[in-house]
Amino acid sequence: MKRNVTSVSGDPGEGDHGSGRRPPIDKRTGGNGEGDGDNWDDRPVGSRGPRERIDQYRIGLGFSLSVILMFFIGLTVAFIVTKSNYHFDPHFNYINSWRATPVPRILWFNTAALLLSSIAAEIARRSMFRENDAMDEWIGLGRPISRRATIWLSVALALGIVFLAGQADAWQQIAAQPAFLRNNTSSKFFYIFTVIHAIHLLFGLGALVAALVGLRNSRRFATRQVLVDTTVWYWHAMGVLWVCLFCLLEFCQ
Repeated sequence: MKRNVTSVSGDPGEGDHGSGRRPPIDKRTGGNGEGDGDNWDDRPVGSRGPRERIDQYRIGLGFSLSVILMFFIGLTVAFIVTKSNYHFDPHFNYINSWRATPVPRILWFNTAALLLSSIAAEIARRSMFRENDAMDEWIGLGRPISRRATIWLSVALALGIVFLAGQADAWQQIAAQPAFLRNNTSSKFFYIFTVIHAIHLLFGLGALVAALVGLRNSRRFATRQVLVDTTVWYWHAMGVLWVCLFCLLEFCQ
């Protein structure tokens, strides 16, 4: 007798690649709202469908991002304390050695490039969770969604590279003033903030490349969804972090 491998909720199991059943797309991950009887709450305890896998990866990503956030909060506190540090000379003159570093104008362009990159990445992420478009890909009739997401992730990757190239130009502009760099603490903070953020952004670029490779080579649609989703959320976090750092450097010196 043939055994039925359909799960209790009626959704395909983790090893199911099609057979004409409805693809288990969680609309909540796509930002398109609830509904249409997905019945995710009926899934048996311990079952690891696409939503459960995405939730697990998001939790792990959240912990990693919280560590990064705490690190930058510590740097920001050091920035504020150092900026506010002053003393009085023997003649009771107020002395503060802090001089604001003039922020290169290219940082405005870099910020715009990174925000556009984040928008392109979000379009790719949302496209992976549109149920009507996902049917053909789920049952193996093609990869229309993955091809569309590949285009937008490639745009995001290119704009991310443009951002880093712009940052390198900004560093050169600051370095062209050696006396200012050597004697001013604010310029050192400029380098600390921007270089450490650039290092974290490089990890994001690597994740984008990995997601693009996964979209091309991974045989499981659910795996491609997880790759794109977690990568794009990390990319968004780096974008938000940069906007905060840019505002700190531009307006709070």
